[in-house]
Amino acid sequence: MMNPIRNILTVDVEDYFMVSAFSDIVNTDTWNHYSSRVERNTMRVLDLFSRSGAKGTFFILGWIAERYPQIVKEIDRRGHEIGCHSYHHKLVYEMSIEDFKEDTAKAKAILENVIGKEVCGYRAPSYSITKKSFWAMEVLRETGFLFDSSIFPIVHDRYGYPEFSRFPTVVETASGKILEIPMSTFRVWDKNIPVGGGGYLRLFPVSLTEWAIRKMNEEEKEAAIVYFHPWEIDSNQPRINGSRLSRFRHYVNIERTEERIEHLLKTFSFGSVEDVHHGWIRLMAEEHEGGKSMCGKTL
Repeated sequence: MMNPIRNILTVDVEDYFMVSAFSDIVNTDTWNHYSSRVERNTMRVLDLFSRSGAKGTFFILGWIAERYPQIVKEIDRRGHEIGCHSYHHKLVYEMSIEDFKEDTAKAKAILENVIGKEVCGYRAPSYSITKKSFWAMEVLRETGFLFDSSIFPIVHDRYGYPEFSRFPTVVETASGKILEIPMSTFRVWDKNIPVGGGGYLRLFPVSLTEWAIRKMNEEEKEAAIVYFHPWEIDSNQPRINGSRLSRFRHYVNIERTEERIEHLLKTFSFGSVEDVHHGWIRLMAEEHEGGKSMCGKTL
């Protein structure tokens, strides 16, 4: 029996060589030298979603949208929500406020120019909005975003804000309100354990992921977030010789990702952020156009 709560399905659209795990050996200036696989992999994701009828939010790099606008248009044409994933996949806490503002505004403008619609959702590369980079919330709101999904309330060596709420929270900034939708976790011995996407989806048994989503839905009455990248369903991608830890994080169980996503799509109901949290987002938009949501509005 399918769970009555609709969960959130998200995809971070980036290529296999753009990930933070390999940033120490793959510079953004060399991205053009790599063989891109993002178009074919994203089409595979779209076809996977079409088979189940699921809709999702695709957080797309501005760099990709600039070079492959056709895939952005195809995502939009199939009825999915377009979100922003920065321009160059730089970690927020390694950027100045000015650089972050420039990067974010540039990526948002490119995406909106491609689809001719307002983009109101953001996700930071590698969940890099943390306690020390929480200033980014005001920049996002100032730039015109209504929601963010960048905070992972866990302890991690690269990201994490363990003190933050596990559930959607309205953040007040000097530029207005913005909705933060943190990544999904479950509690064990007063610790938040990450679940539902990326390396965690590949590392943990799918039965554990399913249990955690049901727990969020049935006991906590909250929607869970499932997330992954198009490269995670591409076990034939070229290998990059990073550190042992980076290789483990990137490649562990990569050949099982697609079947695990298929299982979750058959087990749960999924929609985009706008589908699931449209009421919250309308509240964020109260300062704009009489409270009407800007998400997907034709420009």
